[in-house]
Amino acid sequence: MGKVYLVGAGPGDPELLTLKGLKCLQKADVVLYDRLVNKELLSYTKEGTELIYCGKLPNYHTMQQETINAFLVKLAKKGKTVVRLKGGDPFVFGRGGEEALALAKHGLEFEVVPGVTASTAAAAYAGIPVTHRNVSGSFAMVTGHRCMEQSAEEWRALAKNIDTLSIYMGITKLGYICERLIEHGWSEQIPVAVIHWGTTEQQRTVTGTLSTIANVVQKNKIDNPSMVIVGEVVRLREKIAWFENINTSLAKEAY
Repeated sequence: MGKVYLVGAGPGDPELLTLKGLKCLQKADVVLYDRLVNKELLSYTKEGTELIYCGKLPNYHTMQQETINAFLVKLAKKGKTVVRLKGGDPFVFGRGGEEALALAKHGLEFEVVPGVTASTAAAAYAGIPVTHRNVSGSFAMVTGHRCMEQSAEEWRALAKNIDTLSIYMGITKLGYICERLIEHGWSEQIPVAVIHWGTTEQQRTVTGTLSTIANVVQKNKIDNPSMVIVGEVVRLREKIAWFENINTSLAKEAY
């Protein structure tokens, strides 16, 4: 029997891959990787490593999750050392739990290698600390995919008990999400940031409020992949934004 490593590739900047994740890539016989994985990471594999693309686009899955699970099981049973390389962290909206359960069901050996997740990393690269003394003592990571299914009680819990919201996959339903948060207690003037391709050279950040951000996103043609950060901590970006400033300076120097 082989072994499977469920590895978090981080949010986009290849240097945010963990050392353990790097070591897994270097010894892999097969790597199954997602769309949001920085392709530069694949260069760390040894000669002859088989690379299998499992990329998923919004509303279109190149490879269904059940098929990915079956591949992992099949390859491990063949004695291969397999890396399942996933953007961010495998266990944060990455369906890594489903893959782990499939491997456990067949009695196969596996390890989970956590990765830097986009909610905190993209915010940090945009100059937004998700927690900050006297501003935010709590934050929640939620997915926009479930927003239409959430009950009024769930919306109230988010609006009343959480200081900062980090919303994955929230662009498509952003207007709806903002309306529900306002409806259940948040001020229309709460600041919001949307970070597109966070931690990469393509990073763009737009800001607004709960009442304006949907229009700002539409006007600036921001789409996925993007992280949405809601809360007073967004105001700190005005003073401590650093990554995009560095990129701007480098671009000016190159020009």
